[in-house]
Amino acid sequence: MERDVVVSDPAPAGSSSSPSASSFAETRVICRVCQKQFAQYTCPRCNSRYCSLPCYKGHSLQCTESFMRENVMDELKQMQPEDESKKKMLDILKRLHLEEEMESDGEDESMLSEELIQKVMSGEEVKIEDLSDDEIKRFRQALASGELSKMIEPWTPWWRKPSARLITLSPDGSQLIRQLRDEDTATSDPTTDQEPSINEIPEGPESPLPSLKQLTRAEPSPLLAVHLVDILYSYCFTLRLYNGDWHSDPLGASTVALSMSKVMGEDAKPETVPEALTACIEETCSPAYRHTGGFRFAIRLVDDIISILSLGHNALVCTLSDYHRLIEAGKSMLKAEKVGKTESAQSSSKLRGAARKLFFMTCWVHEQPEEAWPPLARIVEVQKASLEELDTGNRKADIKSKQQSNVLIEEL
Repeated sequence: MERDVVVSDPAPAGSSSSPSASSFAETRVICRVCQKQFAQYTCPRCNSRYCSLPCYKGHSLQCTESFMRENVMDELKQMQPEDESKKKMLDILKRLHLEEEMESDGEDESMLSEELIQKVMSGEEVKIEDLSDDEIKRFRQALASGELSKMIEPWTPWWRKPSARLITLSPDGSQLIRQLRDEDTATSDPTTDQEPSINEIPEGPESPLPSLKQLTRAEPSPLLAVHLVDILYSYCFTLRLYNGDWHSDPLGASTVALSMSKVMGEDAKPETVPEALTACIEETCSPAYRHTGGFRFAIRLVDDIISILSLGHNALVCTLSDYHRLIEAGKSMLKAEKVGKTESAQSSSKLRGAARKLFFMTCWVHEQPEEAWPPLARIVEVQKASLEELDTGNRKADIKSKQQSNVLIEEL
C-alpha cells in the first residue's frame, strides 16, 4: 500500500530544541499525484491526498467514475412510476391536450395576419416594438412552429454546430482567443446606431474565474448539478424564442429567462432532475408560453440540454457566460427604461440575484471534473425518454377514451 510522503517543516532558525520550540514545526503531506506540491485536499472516496483540481482528476479515474456512477444510480432510483413529478407531468399533459383540442376548432390556417406575412415576404424590416401584443405572440408562435421557416433564414443553435466541439479556454476559465469584431477594427460613427454582432459560438469569461473558496466559505450544495439543468433549460428556451438574437431585446429576454428558470427567478431548490424539468415544462405549457409549441417544444429543449452537457466543460462555461451577459444587458437596459420605481427596484433586484447565481454557477462548473457531465447528460436522457413515454401513453388513452365515447353515443 502506497504511503503519503510526510515533510516536517523545521523550526525557525536560532530557536532552541526545547519541546515548546519544536511545537512551531509543522507536519505537511506531499501531493500523492504530482509529488511536488503540498497536499491541501483529501478525496472523499479513497482518502488520497492531492493539491489541485488537475491532480484530483488524475489521481484515480476509477475513483471519479465510480463516484459519478453512484450519483446516476441514486438519481435513477428516484425515477419511479409513482413519483410525484410524473403524476404532475401527467396532469400537465392532460390539461394541455384538452386545451389544444378546444383551440384547434377555432384556429385559422395561418397564425400570422396577411399584412405581417406580406411584410416578411417583401423583405421589409419587422421590429418587435412595431407589433401589438397579439402580433408578437403570433409571430413567436410562427417561429417556434416553423411557419416562418420558408420566409426567414432558420437559426441553428450554436451548440448543434461542429465548431462547438472545438471550444478552448485557458486553465483559469478565461477566453484564450478573442474573436475580432468589425467595431474593433473600424472607426465608430456615433451617428450610426449599430446592433451588437452575434458570434457563432459565445465567448467564455473575459477574466480568470476565481476559486469557489474565494466566493464562499460554505461547501457548495450537492444539488447544483440539478439546478444547472434548470438554468440550461431556461437559456435554451430564451435563445430559441428570440431566434438566437437576445441582443435585440435584452430586457425582454432576461425577463423571459427568469420566468422560465425557477432556480433564478423564484429561488427554488429542486432536489431531482425530474422535479427541475417538470417545473420548466409546466411553464412552457402554460398559457403565457404555450404558443411556442407546448410539450413538443419542451422535449426539443430537453434535447438541447443533453447536447450542451455532451459538449463538456468548456461549452458549459461559455453557455453560462453568455447567459450572464444576457442578464447584465437586461440590467443595463432596465436602468435606461422609464418604469415605476417600485417595479424597477423589484426587477433590478431579481436581475442582480440572477447575475450572482450565474457567476457562482460558472465558477462551480469550472472546478468540476470533466467526468461529471456524461452521467448528468445520461440522467436527462432517461428523463426525456420517460416524458415521451408518458406523452405517448396519455395520447393513446385519450384516443381510446374517444373511441369508447363514440361507440356509446352510437349505441344510444
